[in-house]
Amino acid sequence: METIKFKTNINCSGCLAKVTPFLNEEKSIETWEVDILSPEKILTVKSPDANRETVIKAVQKAGFKIEEIKP
Repeated sequence: METIKFKTNINCSGCLAKVTPFLNEEKSIETWEVDILSPEKILTVKSPDANRETVIKAVQKAGFKIEEIKP
C-alpha cells in the first residue's frame, strides 16, 4: 500500500461533497481524505498501485486544482 499526498484547492465541506463521487468511483483508490484545515488543503490517498494520474484526473474532473507533493 502506498500513500501519496497532493496539494489542492478543496477547502470546504461543499467542495468535499463535490469531489467525493469522483474519488470514490476510482477503484484503484482504497482510502482518501482532505485536510481542509491545512493551508495547502492536503489530499492523502492510499492505493495499492498508486496511480497518480488517475487521482489527478479525478480531482480535475470535479473542477479542482491538484498538484502532487514530492516526498
